[in-house]
Amino acid sequence: MKTVLQIVLVVVILALGYFIWESIQKPIRFQQAYNYRKAKVIENLENIRDAQVAYKSVYNRFTSSFDTLVNFLKTDSLPLIKMEGTLTDSMIEAGITELKAIAMGLIKRDTINISVMDTIVGNKYNVDSLRYVPFSKNTEFEMGSSSITTISGVNVQVFEAKTPNDVYLNGLEPQEIINLNAIAAKLERYPGLKVGSLEEANNNAGNWE
Repeated sequence: MKTVLQIVLVVVILALGYFIWESIQKPIRFQQAYNYRKAKVIENLENIRDAQVAYKSVYNRFTSSFDTLVNFLKTDSLPLIKMEGTLTDSMIEAGITELKAIAMGLIKRDTINISVMDTIVGNKYNVDSLRYVPFSKNTEFEMGSSSITTISGVNVQVFEAKTPNDVYLNGLEPQEIINLNAIAAKLERYPGLKVGSLEEANNNAGNWE
């Protein structure tokens, strides 16, 4: 009987030790996975922002459509000024402006068109995946565009792309996700990752910045 009790006691101690160890390791594992997933989602949101800014530079507005944005990246181009030569000190002292120097053939300024794809994301990036939230089984980012009037009366074009914590952290420890959302609610912040805003002109900032 004594031997049985000793064995049971050892099993209980081992089980208790495991549960204590697991209670410590669980939030550590979640934090590691959270940081990794967050970085991947931010990378996509930054690419979306770059694409939107480039789109606006051409069409003077943002777009709410990923189809439009992806097609823009694949097929459109951006103007680039190719510069050869600069104004020297002697030119400036002589009162020669850049426009005059160009007319005189002293310097050159040519506008060329370059691929949006090469400029924004590069050929190694799969632009068809731009719309999808990493780790979400092909759930798309929520994206919208609009125009708002600032307090000073200026009309500003805005866009927003976002995804909630519940989407990109799906499959991780549920209670940790609940805790993250509770903190965001307490601070009156969006419970997820977001770039831009449809409510204010925030210079297309991400809420992680």
